[in-house]
Amino acid sequence: MAVMEEDNPEQEPYYLTKSGKIVGNGNVYIFDNTPDCESEGFIRFRDKKTDKVGMYDGQGEIVIPAEYDDLTNVRNGLVVALKGAGKKHWSGDKDSGCDHFSWEGGRESLLNTDHQIIIDSFKYDANLDFFSLKISAVPDQEADRDNFPGLDGRYYSFLNYSREFQRWFNSAILSSLSEEKLIEGSCGEIYFWQEPDGWTSEANRIFIEKNYEQIKNTLMELTREKADYFLSIDGLNPFIYKAAEFEKYFDNCGKAKEWQYPVMSLVINRRIQSEFYQDQFDFLRTEKGYKLISVTLQKGYLH
Repeated sequence: MAVMEEDNPEQEPYYLTKSGKIVGNGNVYIFDNTPDCESEGFIRFRDKKTDKVGMYDGQGEIVIPAEYDDLTNVRNGLVVALKGAGKKHWSGDKDSGCDHFSWEGGRESLLNTDHQIIIDSFKYDANLDFFSLKISAVPDQEADRDNFPGLDGRYYSFLNYSREFQRWFNSAILSSLSEEKLIEGSCGEIYFWQEPDGWTSEANRIFIEKNYEQIKNTLMELTREKADYFLSIDGLNPFIYKAAEFEKYFDNCGKAKEWQYPVMSLVINRRIQSEFYQDQFDFLRTEKGYKLISVTLQKGYLH
């Protein structure tokens, strides 16, 4: 874990292993003012002299040297690495004091924690489920999977969350929409915004039965030709989903594990007369499949 000593402000942040070993003095990986969180027993570090990123194991030993512009956390023993990229500062000026930037160019590859390249020219995609990895001699033919040729001549395939969700939603919900289908495809509680209380929740059956007509009319917009909607992927909001039942969907630093339990947000754009509205339905991926967890309707009151 990352450590700062409040009684010694001159001491730079460092990592502390479970056994009490101090490593990475001044080389803590920080993104958006937040130090890195251990993942599967590994943690990233950034060499303050070279500004390159590497990775320690649980004993504080370097398993991936600091020769990359950036690395992802470990996910199912796999790491996406970026090399040869440049920073594009959002302010347009690296000396403006704004630390927000995005990477441009470079080459991405997929590594394991032994620093072996598994897939070269691998493009990171938040929609890929690294825990669904299949390795085969030929490309996997499942419609919901993306295939990548490995350096060993085999094919590595991963489930694509967006395609998986759209197939499930169309067949399980939209094809023959009903109250019972919505209830079956929902979490036990549905979260929604209500004045003056803010975010609140209600048992799925009660909520859906009271609001079914509004929900149905909105979702049926998707059946129109040239329906205006989009799908985005994110994680659970820790400021909304605070109940104990949601703890497993966050890591030990309180960050949503969107790489394993994503929230698929279905946003429907609607124009009524001259006004533009966006209605949103959030579905959490659970061990029992996708479940509706939140509803936001801009036009019309949720009871």
